[in-house]
Amino acid sequence: MKLYTMKRFAALAAASALTLSLAACGGAPGGSAATPAPGGAGSPQPAESTYKVGICNYVDDASLNQIVANIQSRLEEIGAERGVAFDISYENCNADSAVMSQIIANFMADGVDLMVGMATPVAVAMQAATEDSGVPVVFSAVSDPVGVGLVDSLEAPGGNLTGTSDYLDTNSIMSLIFAADPDAEKIGLLYDQGQDASAAPIAHAKEYLDAHGIAYVERTGTNNAEVLLAADALAADGVDAIFTPTDNTIMTAELSIYETLIDAGIPHYTGADSFALNGAFLGYGVDYANLGVETANMIAQVLVDGADPASTPVMTFDNGTATVNTETCEALGLDYGQIEEAFAPLCTKVQSIVTAESFDDLKTE
Repeated sequence: MKLYTMKRFAALAAASALTLSLAACGGAPGGSAATPAPGGAGSPQPAESTYKVGICNYVDDASLNQIVANIQSRLEEIGAERGVAFDISYENCNADSAVMSQIIANFMADGVDLMVGMATPVAVAMQAATEDSGVPVVFSAVSDPVGVGLVDSLEAPGGNLTGTSDYLDTNSIMSLIFAADPDAEKIGLLYDQGQDASAAPIAHAKEYLDAHGIAYVERTGTNNAEVLLAADALAADGVDAIFTPTDNTIMTAELSIYETLIDAGIPHYTGADSFALNGAFLGYGVDYANLGVETANMIAQVLVDGADPASTPVMTFDNGTATVNTETCEALGLDYGQIEEAFAPLCTKVQSIVTAESFDDLKTE
């Protein structure tokens, strides 16, 4: 289990600025941010305020880590720009529900002014823990916030939560599969049944394939060992391609399965560029670095500007970027130039990447 705390302090305003004592945002004990005005945005807060933010990550994977890194760096920038400080406590529960509950309880005991929930399971747990206290929650990388009951609607969330969504356009990925291989006859669906983020995309994939008369095989796993077995089974099933949505369980196992799929000649189409970073043939979806930046901007809106989460719309993003792993592409015997040409009419952008464990590793290669 990897638990650690990262604290970053932005520059404070000039010493001559008036110091005000502020009540905790949303009624959190011991906090220092102002309570948002009920039903709408409040007044911007004065300089020399320090806001305590607790971030809980669901699992250690490239997508979620990229979001967290950009939240932290953007909050540091906002602090310097606005003359405030963000005291950030960061923890990773590594998909352990008991650890997750303890982290959230610790945040409550520490009197954080706002919690940030990375991925659906953490956001749901934070919602349950804060509904009585009113401590605001900003979530990130939640694929279907309405479907899992986090918010009433994307436009008017209600309650004390809002955030950013990495909603996946499944039909677009299906179109890419058949643009690359018009003769594909059987598609593998690889996912974790316990991941809420996978439920709607898998259902949409089945609807698409049924409507087009394409056969499919489902294989699932809840941990690395089971995902490895599922990948082997799909290879034995003779599928022509595999689809995985923004599923954190499969994401953490990608480095362990991509060579198996290459050896079987099966391209893996996935719902995030981090999968492609870790060896999948293609990742399609949102820019997770930008997702982190916008999540940080939303945190500042709630804490510094007094925005009410109940009326702050959930932010969604264009899903038009296809990221192709050129090393995997070549290993599969595919020509990247032809793939790029086939994908271009269906995407806002086609970009390339090579295999690495993390985006930071990629930058230093």
